[in-house]
Amino acid sequence: MRQSLTFIPTMREVPQTANTKSCQMLLRAGYIRQHANGTYTYLPLAKRVLHKIEQIVREELEERQAIELELPSIQSIDLWKQSGRLQFFNKEWIYLKDRNQHELVMGPSIELITSIVRDEIKTYKKLPLTLFQIQRRFCDEKEYRHDLFQAREFLMKDAYSFHENEESLNGSFEHMISAYERIFSRLGLNVHIVKADSGAFGDQSFEFVILNNNGQEMIAFSNQSHYVANAQIAEVAIEYEQPNEELKPIEKVATPNVQTIHELCDFLQVESTKCIKSLVLNVDGEIIVALVRGDHQLNMIKIMKLLNASNVQFASEEEIEKTLGCSTGSIGPIKLPLDIKVVADYGIKSIVNGVSGANENGYHYINVNPNRDFAINLYGDIRYIEEGDPSPDGKGIIRLEKGIGIGRVTKLNTLYAEKMKAYVTNQEGKKIPMHLASYELDLTRLFGILAEQYYDEKGFTWPKHLAPYDLHLMAVNVADEAQRNLADQLYNILTTYRYDVLYDDRDDRAGIKFADSDLIGLPIRVTIGNKAMEGIVEVKIRKTGETFECAKEELIDRLNEFYRTQ
Repeated sequence: MRQSLTFIPTMREVPQTANTKSCQMLLRAGYIRQHANGTYTYLPLAKRVLHKIEQIVREELEERQAIELELPSIQSIDLWKQSGRLQFFNKEWIYLKDRNQHELVMGPSIELITSIVRDEIKTYKKLPLTLFQIQRRFCDEKEYRHDLFQAREFLMKDAYSFHENEESLNGSFEHMISAYERIFSRLGLNVHIVKADSGAFGDQSFEFVILNNNGQEMIAFSNQSHYVANAQIAEVAIEYEQPNEELKPIEKVATPNVQTIHELCDFLQVESTKCIKSLVLNVDGEIIVALVRGDHQLNMIKIMKLLNASNVQFASEEEIEKTLGCSTGSIGPIKLPLDIKVVADYGIKSIVNGVSGANENGYHYINVNPNRDFAINLYGDIRYIEEGDPSPDGKGIIRLEKGIGIGRVTKLNTLYAEKMKAYVTNQEGKKIPMHLASYELDLTRLFGILAEQYYDEKGFTWPKHLAPYDLHLMAVNVADEAQRNLADQLYNILTTYRYDVLYDDRDDRAGIKFADSDLIGLPIRVTIGNKAMEGIVEVKIRKTGETFECAKEELIDRLNEFYRTQ
């Protein structure tokens, strides 16, 4: 491709609107352009890299007998109502109505693909079956950072496998994990397989995470074992002991303008471990109070699992005022209405002579003791694991690191198939629900991660199998007839040898061309300069900066040698 005929709008200044270095570099090098609402234009260079990522993904999935298809992006909301999953995604996906007021949704494809398989396959003889697609997806997040790791529109590979029994499901599940591992290996990525939340209809789920300070996931690692899990679901394995203190009489004290645990600790001169944090929740329409220690954070996913609930969210100020008659900062577990259930984290057991809200604005209780001063309906592990906690497997302690989730695999329980009426007839002629699994891979995030990995202070350093072109051919001065003629000749020869060449034939200054070449970051640059009359060219290896000269007759052999070692 002649560079004068393509579209590569490089930039000299670093865009300040992008949060991550990779996104800044992609903007500078003319790969992408961003828009205010968290969407991106993928310019020709980015499209070529994305095509190479897609091809690697396709090859590995098809190696494992997965079959590609394409589903519509817009689906009827009726399928989501049937599956019962609508309530779990009602704030994340984009909803719309057509002119006939039919409700539509732009979201995950499992409902749609399950309905297709359900309608077309009636017998176990047609199973197992794995289908996949690569498609644009849309997400309606509250906020968007200016990078590719949290975009409103993104490219997703989603696959689904359908089985007669659990044994078949487990086999395909392991095959798909191996496909993911092979994909990441080919891309040169170090990826952690992390135990993750499987959702309301899942039996088992693993997330694929790359450690990165720009990530929004928090990953829990043991410092002495192979334990690793998403901090959202990591179990807390602590045996709490009560301090040996004499119980003191409870006392109400004035705490004017105190709203937070930090303010309370400063005002009363107590440690946060002595405080009882009371949080009012709406759990499937029922108001409950959850208790955690002042130095701990409530985990909503664990609450949902513990109570076998479908929907858990913090109660509104109006609901709190109506139920308890006070504001959020004054909530406590003492003298609650009789119909309010109290759920407590195991850490509450360690509190003796603690502090809690008094359900009265401007007041708290001191010397509060669980079970003596208030009842607890249910204890459970309902807090987030923290740095320094014992590892759940009993080996070492936990350290936390940020990561970016790029994929997930999930085994679904048969309840989902039953809700979708996805049945087949087994060998005994009995109708049974199918066994399903879903497999997601975010290719937009993969592209962003690869951009993070392959750059230096001058621009990108793409390896050959990911670079938008194999090499950059450049005439330093296209007005020089000898340079132009040799560059044209080499362009024709290189393309004949099936090299994918970006030929910089622009009439620009040499400094601009060299800077653009470093920014774009192709593995090899071949430069035709003052020695064109002698048939001598300069070859530069972008990643190492190594340069050497060679005769034009030697060029193909030198390039073949370089690429054989890559």
